[in-house]
Amino acid sequence: MYRISRFVGLLGLALLMGILVATTWVNLHPASYYDFIEWHLAQFALPQWIWRGTVSITPFMVVADMLMAFFFFFIAKELWESLVLERGALAGRGAVFPLGLSLGGMIGAGTVWLVLQAAIETAEEASFGQGWTVPLGSDLVLAYLVGRRLFAPGDPALQLLLLLGITTDILALLVLGLSNPNLSLRLLWLALPLLASLTVWALYGRAAGPKASERQKRAGQALWPYLIAGALSWFGTAASGMPAALGLLPVIPAIAHANRSFGLFAEAEDLLHDPLNRLVQLLAWPLVAVLFLFGLIRGGIDLQAFAPTTWVTLGAMWIGRPLGMLLAGLVLIRAFGLRLPETITLGDLGRIALVLAMGFTVPAIAISSSLPGGAMQEAARLGLALSLLAGALAAALPRAAPPPPGPANHWRG
Repeated sequence: MYRISRFVGLLGLALLMGILVATTWVNLHPASYYDFIEWHLAQFALPQWIWRGTVSITPFMVVADMLMAFFFFFIAKELWESLVLERGALAGRGAVFPLGLSLGGMIGAGTVWLVLQAAIETAEEASFGQGWTVPLGSDLVLAYLVGRRLFAPGDPALQLLLLLGITTDILALLVLGLSNPNLSLRLLWLALPLLASLTVWALYGRAAGPKASERQKRAGQALWPYLIAGALSWFGTAASGMPAALGLLPVIPAIAHANRSFGLFAEAEDLLHDPLNRLVQLLAWPLVAVLFLFGLIRGGIDLQAFAPTTWVTLGAMWIGRPLGMLLAGLVLIRAFGLRLPETITLGDLGRIALVLAMGFTVPAIAISSSLPGGAMQEAARLGLALSLLAGALAAALPRAAPPPPGPANHWRG
């Protein structure tokens, strides 16, 4: 197993630093903090068939909708390679177990949210079922910071943790978009990402294949066609009403890529020169700034916002997700005959579930569209911040022994 790139850890540290600065700011001078994140940099109107309502460019929109699209491109690239490349961790039946665990954790988190909301929520503006998408996502980069303390660098459990973090976050954003009650014929805008991706694949991505001529291969190595396709894909996704942070994902399959997977976020991929890896290499350092800005924009935790919504959020993250993951794992093992790699124990699976009980990045995006503004959002955000204590608890557990030498085994039937 190849060494994981150091940038993954740097992203987690940048996010934590942004959260710390934002929390200090909002508790010392809340008015200036909220004025900053809601500052109208520009405002203009587009025809209704292009965009719903007036377009307001604020720091929140720039970071959460535009810049974070590059972060989700960064992690979705790893998921795509795991699915389609040679030696990919999710090739063939290998996708069943991680996907089942991710769905189990999401179902558990959403179910416990609904139960606790019905039992203890007291906010006047609350209605049943409101906000159930908030706890569905986790936090990949913070999970990695904890996971590298729990598991040895070559441990397949660390790769499984990263796989579950990526899969959970991408699926959670998709569910968030599809659960939007305002979806309408605007979904037809998704034809633009599809058209852009198919076009750039036909003209450039496919042309870089092994049977292409030398001229075609050189043309397929250019980055500018993929940048144009990405811009069109982002606009079409945003105009459709789906989360704009997913806007670059449709282009990933169209970009010329390597033939073999080196593992999730493998440092060895820095030496590859295919267009997909080159784009990710260009994003590495800018993404450190993006994660800091996201922590700054979405990480302002009002320490006085504790309310029943905080308990609902914590219960969904700390009880619902681990319980759902463990139940799903047992069903997959007992009923379907799937099994973990020989070096991963049920104890490791429990540690992974505890680490993924943290949630910030994707849940923080979901809060703004799933809950009424004001007290409920701030109480839920405080719950997300407190959920990070699950990582501290997991980090205090004894570190797992390194795996025996030899190739990593994949979960299989």
